[in-house]
Parts: sequence; structure tokens; C-alpha cells
Amino acid sequence: MEKIMRNFFLFLSKNRMLTKAVKKYGRHFGSARFVAGETIEEAIQVIRELNEGGLTVTIDYLGEFVDNEKEANEMVNQSLEAIKRIEEEKLNAQLSLKLTSMGLDISEEVVLKNMRKILHAAKNSGIFVTIDMEDYSRCQKTIEVYKTLKSSYDNVGTVIQAYLYRAEKDISDLNEYRPNLRLVKGAYKESSAAAFPEKKKVDENFKKIIKQHLLNGNYTAVATHDDKIIDYTKQLVERYGISHDRFEFQMLYGIRPERQEELAREGYTMRVYVPYGTDWYGYFMRRLAERPANVTFVIKGVFKK
Repeated sequence: MEKIMRNFFLFLSKNRMLTKAVKKYGRHFGSARFVAGETIEEAIQVIRELNEGGLTVTIDYLGEFVDNEKEANEMVNQSLEAIKRIEEEKLNAQLSLKLTSMGLDISEEVVLKNMRKILHAAKNSGIFVTIDMEDYSRCQKTIEVYKTLKSSYDNVGTVIQAYLYRAEKDISDLNEYRPNLRLVKGAYKESSAAAFPEKKKVDENFKKIIKQHLLNGNYTAVATHDDKIIDYTKQLVERYGISHDRFEFQMLYGIRPERQEELAREGYTMRVYVPYGTDWYGYFMRRLAERPANVTFVIKGVFKK
């Protein structure tokens, strides 16, 4: 049943018509648990509260299915505004974004132009930018864009997904760039030709690439809510004498907040991925797919008086 629900929500997350339609109705379906708000002002309030609780943040203005330059330019402007406000408010925050929102599906010229504009502003403000990884069809393009940008900017990283067979090789190939990588299990529905279909194999590969990247000496963000992976990482860094300033844990806003605070109290850098914006539908569906138990919170939110 859990697998059926996961596939159902992943199917819904890719529906362009629903994505556009849901924007009209606001966050009335429980998404407020996972999305900080629709405006930068709402997001700033959430970031400030998280910072006061000892948590660091990466902020993401949500956007998917951008297929024209006008929309891509709007996404760029939102990112520039976020960078400006992070600096003005002196927030402990970074920026995350998806290349499709910057024009990846339009042309390489458009996405590189937009990304250089963002990275230039972020560099001047001392802000790090992570390029999120999307579905498998865009994986190679994303890595190629990352390599091009990394040759000019030090304040950019990307994401490697453990459920892909290619993950270990990608980390090996990227090592010469001394990359700052966020390592995740992966949240998209992929063919068994590209990704491990069994959770056990994904977990094994996740541990493998965490060790690989840490021992390469590169900064590692371990993005997980899984205590077994967290404990594995703790044991690994202790065994090899890796200092706490060489890695961090990351979790999603609204998921296991008590565990996030606990890790911060233990002295680990704990970064919370904080999304905001009106285009929240696809992100929200993937959160339900990752953990169908989250549906309970949605139902409560819909019928809450």
C-alpha cells in the first residue's frame, strides 16, 4: 500500500495542469506544514525563528515547469531578492534553486546567463548557492552546468542522489572540482534502469557515497531524516577524525523539528531546507510520496476549524 501511495503522489507531482490550477487556491490543503509561506516576508519570519533556535537554513523559492524566458526571469528576480534580504536581515541562510526554474528546459544559454547573475550577487553577499538535483532526465545536464559554473564561482554546490546507479561515479568524477555536495536518497519516481528499486540498496549506496565524499576531503551535507543514516555519519566522522566544520546535516522544514533541534544542541551544523512561494504543489506531492504518513497531517489541516 505504501508503494502504491508513493507512486500515486509522484504521479500527481508531475501533472502540469494540476500544478497551475492549485496555485489559484493557495495553501489550503495542508502544505503550510512543509512550505514557509508564499512571500519572502513570510519566509524571513520562519528563518529568523529557526536561526534563534540554533538552526541554519537554505531557502528555496519554489518553481517548476518553467518553459519561457519571462517566467525564468521572474524566478531569477525572486532569487536576487532572497539574496538581498538574507544579507539585509543578517540571516544565517543559504540559497537553493532548481535549474529548470532558471531556464534549463529552454536553453543552455538562458540557464547559464541566469545562474551567473545569481551567483555573482550571492558571491558579493557571501551567500552559498546549491543547485538542486531534479529527475534523472535532467541529471547529466545539471552536472554539466554545475561544472561550467564551478570553474568561475566557488560559492556553488549541487546534489547527488543515492538511489541512482551513477551516484558513486558522479562523486568520483566531480572530485577534481573540490565540490560541496548535498547527498540525498532521492525523491523522484525513476525507472529501475536508472535507480535502485529496493530501499535496502538505496540505503547501502547512501552510506557508500557519504563515506566516499567525506574521505575525499570535500564538504558534505548529509540530507536525511533517517536516524540510521545520521548515526552512521556520526560514527564515520568520529572514526576518521573528521571535524564538525567539514560536514553538516540537513532536513526539510516541517519534518522532525525536534530531531533537528537535538542535533544542533549536540554541536552539529543542522541546516533546514525552507521552501516558499506560490508554486508549492510539486514539492508538496513529493513530500507526501516520501512519507505517506504525512497525509495524516494534511487531513488534519484541511478539516481544522
